[in-house]
Amino acid sequence: MKSIMLCCSAGMSTSMLVRKMQAEAEKRGLEINIDAFGVGEFDEQFARYQLVLLGPQVKYMLESLSAKTAEQGIPVAAIDMMDYGMQRGDKVLDFALSLMK
Repeated sequence: MKSIMLCCSAGMSTSMLVRKMQAEAEKRGLEINIDAFGVGEFDEQFARYQLVLLGPQVKYMLESLSAKTAEQGIPVAAIDMMDYGMQRGDKVLDFALSLMK
């Protein structure tokens, strides 16, 4: 099973996107675990996931967070601002899957 962590300032806005991504994954018959966390929980959570996606409000932390995950080979990427703002779960899921290949 694939695991994706979404990370934003407090984990609130990404939790709505998580629900849309999970609905899209179920529609496609994919088994994917997707969770949302605030950036304050990053260090204790990221190792449980195969991919970390950052909300636009914490995109500035991409380099420092990527450095923390590099040793484990866990990619960190920023979610497209438009897809995030429009809550396009299908587009964000496609982006995540492309990074996990």
